[in-house]
Amino acid sequence: MPYHAPVDDFAFLFEHVVGFGAVQATERFAEAGPDVTQAILTEAAKLCDEVLAPLQRPGDLHPARLENGVVRTSPGFSEGYRAIAEGGWVGMAADPEYGGMGLPMTVTTAVNEMMSAACLSLQLAPLMTQGQIEALEHHASDEIKALYLPKLISGEWTGTMNLTEPQAGSDVGALSSKAEDNGDGTYSITGQKIYISWGDNDFTENVCHLVLARLPGAPAGTKGISLFLVPRNLPDESGNAGVANSLKVVSLEHKMGLHGSPTCVMQYDGATGWLVGPEGGGMAAMFTMMNNARLGVGGQGVGAAEGAYQHALAYALDRKQGRTEGETGAIIDHADVRRMLMTMRADTYAARGIALTCAVAIDMSTATEDDRWTSRAALLTPIAKAFGTDIGNEVAAMGIQVHGGMGFVEETGAAQYARDVRVTTIYEGTNGIQAMDLVARKMMDGGEAAYQLMDEIEAAAEAARDVLPELAEPVWQASESLRETTEWMISQNHRVRFAGAVPYLRAFARVLGGHIHLASALQDPEGPRAKVAKFYIQRLLPDHNSLLAQAQAGDYDVYALTPEEFAA
Repeated sequence: MPYHAPVDDFAFLFEHVVGFGAVQATERFAEAGPDVTQAILTEAAKLCDEVLAPLQRPGDLHPARLENGVVRTSPGFSEGYRAIAEGGWVGMAADPEYGGMGLPMTVTTAVNEMMSAACLSLQLAPLMTQGQIEALEHHASDEIKALYLPKLISGEWTGTMNLTEPQAGSDVGALSSKAEDNGDGTYSITGQKIYISWGDNDFTENVCHLVLARLPGAPAGTKGISLFLVPRNLPDESGNAGVANSLKVVSLEHKMGLHGSPTCVMQYDGATGWLVGPEGGGMAAMFTMMNNARLGVGGQGVGAAEGAYQHALAYALDRKQGRTEGETGAIIDHADVRRMLMTMRADTYAARGIALTCAVAIDMSTATEDDRWTSRAALLTPIAKAFGTDIGNEVAAMGIQVHGGMGFVEETGAAQYARDVRVTTIYEGTNGIQAMDLVARKMMDGGEAAYQLMDEIEAAAEAARDVLPELAEPVWQASESLRETTEWMISQNHRVRFAGAVPYLRAFARVLGGHIHLASALQDPEGPRAKVAKFYIQRLLPDHNSLLAQAQAGDYDVYALTPEEFAA
């Protein structure tokens, strides 16, 4: 499908909105100056527009398949992946010591979004590998790092994460996969894992699985879980992919979307693996990978939204139907089509800004080791993941509506965005779990990180009053309402917090979106960005009022029905 990467939006957000200049000013990321960053964005956009976007429909129409135990990928995916790997895009943020670019996560987030918009099924492969790279960088032994990181960073090998089992989904502590010490530094891993994205492929020399399993005598629950690196092929004495390990792909899931991405049921039968991190430290190591993936998945939602928006806009500019009062004679002149397109554009921009703001906080935490940046990154991660993927789903659905009846016809490609992005609200922790994390673990500081962010939003709104009072005042008021609800939320027990967690997260994202749009409008008071900002602040930001009311409604109505009454 045709796609044009929004490089100008990224450059504008970097320079004027999300504070990327502070990242560039650090010693750690000093080389990622404006010229270098612009060159990287431009080159990545070329890859996405010319190489990856043409693979979007073939991946959907010709899914990955399992033949005699070997995964055969969709037409063109091998060449597309090779272009990603050879361009160095897998190891953008990875340690230069092992061949990575050492770029800021902010730049990586932007490039990953572009790739998601172009071909989400294929982009999942490097995203999984990036998460594994970060987990190994933080938790693996020097020997494992030296052997695996160069191969993963170069894209010669790919990585996966293996958490879920048939009886253990979000409740990871219920897993039953076992590990036994072989006495020679290796372990035998036995068990079955499901929903393993890119569990195998036919275009890389090796696939490296990070597998959660339990050692003999380990305590029940998450405290007894350890993490193991289990390659498809065991490295030989030269470090190259050697003989096959004792693992296999049992089957591929038949999914609603993402047909080009093989989602595998993996079987481990005494497979050889190596411990990553200490015994019982599996969840800490895996969460390093999952937090990386959560921001990445939020970016996938934004990418799908951008792709769906561009697809719908092209149709609206071309489709002639009905009498219109506009100049084009196409359906873009109809008020409701305009409303949908403006909503799609405004929400996609807000979600993109939130994801990049989160990435900046991660970069500043990395560069400065300042606890305040670490806390901000932690606070923003569930918001970026949940809001980005919610908006991906909503914009993709709206894209179908813009197409009218033709949106329901598969040949137009509009429905693919909705089918592909649907799972993003589920994996890497459902959006309900993200919301619970926000109101519980991320509020253990008494709301300090949240209040600091609100202080900055209100200060920015105050500064904007003289220039754009009609936009600044609603953003300031919305932040104050969010502050009051946050104070109330912190005073409640966990059951009450969880009952209101989802609308609270959505309200928080709405306010952040208003802040981002206001900052954009200040830099472009008469231009398109100010017009989109006005639409967002006047029509979408008011959602926060009803959302905060829901957040404070308590838990009685949620638990009012008995299980029997649900079925009555």
